[in-house]
Amino acid sequence: MVFSSALIGLREGLEAALVVSILVAFLVKTDRRQALRYVWPGVGAAVLLSVAVGAILTYSTAQLTFEHQELLGGSLSIVAVGFVTAMIFWMRKASRHIAAELRGKMEDALKVGPAAVLLLSFLAVGREGLETAVFFYSAVQTAQADTIQPLIGFVIGIAIAIVLAYLLYRGAVRFNLAKFFTITGVLLVFVAAGVLGYGLHDLQEAGFLPGLTTLAFDASNALPENSWYGALLKGIFNYSQQTTVLQAVAWVAYVAIVLPLFLRPAKKKPVPTAAAAAIAEE
Repeated sequence: MVFSSALIGLREGLEAALVVSILVAFLVKTDRRQALRYVWPGVGAAVLLSVAVGAILTYSTAQLTFEHQELLGGSLSIVAVGFVTAMIFWMRKASRHIAAELRGKMEDALKVGPAAVLLLSFLAVGREGLETAVFFYSAVQTAQADTIQPLIGFVIGIAIAIVLAYLLYRGAVRFNLAKFFTITGVLLVFVAAGVLGYGLHDLQEAGFLPGLTTLAFDASNALPENSWYGALLKGIFNYSQQTTVLQAVAWVAYVAIVLPLFLRPAKKKPVPTAAAAAIAEE
């Protein structure tokens, strides 16, 4: 659980930290440091909102009945899977031109005024923060209401992300971001598949979906969750020693569909020939 939470925290934290570093670098390099006073309040407000949403989701559901807790937890787990899936595909596509896009948005915001700069900073970081809040709640549900391990994982991942983003900003380290996001994206596909399976199991326990007693396999003896290797699989891939048919089918289907789509080569734009260029000019 610590590993999967740290992985999500690293991805989300690095995306948010990179966004901030790009905005800051743009303002510094264009000699507009005075606008930084509006960037940091926006970033701070986004962080506070994310923490508040995570806390509300995690601690306000204790008063609900078991069925309602499972229904809410299962639904948000599936929402989290949707966020993860969108995140890995978006970052794969946007990693090459995100800096130019953000600089363009900041240029437009500077023309409007301080409020626009603050709002841009808030929205740029807030999206990642709200996604992280949903992931955290889903991780707590998977850990059976144990908030310590998911919290440790997220803190570790976000801390590493902030350090990496700072070092990249200072030019102290250089690495291939596209390759980094590809590797973490592959790992997150398997993490998301596990979260999907667990979310469906919660919906089965809530009575919203059928098939709770129809097991695809029971590995309680061969691969118990309380063993070190079972705990490792559960922490990384949300392994369940008693997996229903619906969980198993959803896990396999998700990986079989999403992983090949994520790994397929990006289509290269055809280079226009001289004849085509001449026709276009006419």
